[in-house]
Amino acid sequence: MTQPLAGKVALVAGGTRGAGRGIAVQLGAAGATVYVTGRSTRSQKSEMNRPETIEETAEQVTAAGGRGIAVQVDHLVPEQVRDLVERVDEEQGALHVLVNDIWGTTAVEWQKPVWESDLDKGLHTLRLAVDTHVITSHFALPLLLRSPGGLVVEVTDGTNEYNAVNYRNSFFYDLAKGAVSRIAFALAHEVEPHGATAVLLTPGWLRSEFMLGEFGVTEENWRDATKFQPHFAISESPAYVGRAVAALAADPDVSRWHGQSLSSGQLAQVYGFTDLDGSRPDAWRYMVEVQDPGKPADTTGYR
Repeated sequence: MTQPLAGKVALVAGGTRGAGRGIAVQLGAAGATVYVTGRSTRSQKSEMNRPETIEETAEQVTAAGGRGIAVQVDHLVPEQVRDLVERVDEEQGALHVLVNDIWGTTAVEWQKPVWESDLDKGLHTLRLAVDTHVITSHFALPLLLRSPGGLVVEVTDGTNEYNAVNYRNSFFYDLAKGAVSRIAFALAHEVEPHGATAVLLTPGWLRSEFMLGEFGVTEENWRDATKFQPHFAISESPAYVGRAVAALAADPDVSRWHGQSLSSGQLAQVYGFTDLDGSRPDAWRYMVEVQDPGKPADTTGYR
């Protein structure tokens, strides 16, 4: 098995679970050294109160063929992020891939207008979803830009095209995801003169640990959830978006994507990778053409 990212160093900020874990593991499978950060450790849980930990993710990175390094970091605390980047510099001397996938909140109130929403919860959501990305970029980008050809991936939910015309069922969630899109847009302008590439990337309907738990299924029997939500048939594992990032990071012509809004399904068609089951789900096209118009669930031609 080839490891095109051998010798490369990646930082997956927000790699405890979900897309972040999938991305970290697939970067490891491609041979990278991956720093995995988050607040949840074996000795301390975050406000998410979930069982997943950064240590588990780092171990999975190593088992996949890379080198996983877990570092507990609250990305809302600038000093902790500064210390993290200084450690990466001291231990590796370079940073080639930065993935901003920080989220980590259960405070979103769905189906409530802004005037009925809890303001403290809403502002906390914005801080976790937006401020963390800004703080991390502030400290990490100088190290990344020291090496030519660096890659910055801002992870969001929904393509720019989809989010531009679809309300995401929460004022604060909608605002948070829109802000991450603009972060990617701004970073693309700022890193371009330094030879780096910045993109916005979204998974499709992600089979995160949380989502599987909501449906009472596992990755092994996830299709059982389609009995309750037929459109879940288009869902994808975290490995799928992970393989998208690994493909971008290994592409010598990655700058062709600079400044663009990308999806895992779109990149699978270009790079040829598949999800764990060998399929190539194209969730956002499915959403527009099947789910949103109210058509019966049918993934034919979409995975």
